[in-house]
Amino acid sequence: MTTDAISADLKTTLRRLKLSRMLDTLPERLVLARQHKMPHQDLLLLVLSDEVSRRESLAVTLRVERARLDPAMHLEAWDATAKVTLDQALLNELTSLRFLDTHAHVAIVGPVGVGKTFFAHALGHIACRRGASVLAVRTDQMLKTLRHARLDNSYEAELRKLVAVDLLILDDFAIDVLDATESRDLYEILLERYRTGSIVVTSNRGPDEWLATFADPIRAQSAIDRFTSNAYDLVIDGESYRPRLKPRVTKETKERTRS
Repeated sequence: MTTDAISADLKTTLRRLKLSRMLDTLPERLVLARQHKMPHQDLLLLVLSDEVSRRESLAVTLRVERARLDPAMHLEAWDATAKVTLDQALLNELTSLRFLDTHAHVAIVGPVGVGKTFFAHALGHIACRRGASVLAVRTDQMLKTLRHARLDNSYEAELRKLVAVDLLILDDFAIDVLDATESRDLYEILLERYRTGSIVVTSNRGPDEWLATFADPIRAQSAIDRFTSNAYDLVIDGESYRPRLKPRVTKETKERTRS
């Protein structure tokens, strides 16, 4: 199939309109239009639809990068042969993201290595594809960032980042015992996002054990009660999923090495 040459004037005009990426597919689209005797209006719709799809794909990629999501942890990559048990009906409900629409929360609880972080990030990827803003952080790193932010007067800005996103993912929640400052910070985040934004937490501890990790039991009771009363509980049990994520030398890699 011989593609049409694009004139220099058209290239210049598309660049001025910030549509130069249309040049990647425009020659093939012109050939297709000629072969099918496509009306000009249909051709215009086709090439503009290509550009819309490209921009939407780029926007998703940028949202995933800003969210700090693991690019490998999306639902399509989950190994269905993994020997873990969970409530599949609840997982299906969560992937619909109706919980995000109602500002509900999700607690993903289970022993080490069963895929809690995987499913949390997978929900984050789905949210990004649907246009939501997401931020995934490890709870201890988040608290450390807030502590340092107090030293350079950027605390309010850092707190706004955590409160403003549509979905906040807190990995390894309630793992360590918190001091008074960390307890207060976590209290503020849970309080600010109550009924205004969703949180997904992953934890090796059940919600009934979270209270003991806070330094201030009054604040803890208030924050945890708000969270748990508005949260879905996804409990995962079984063998560790991590061996399935271990890098392996594939047959193709071996063949390339030999050559």
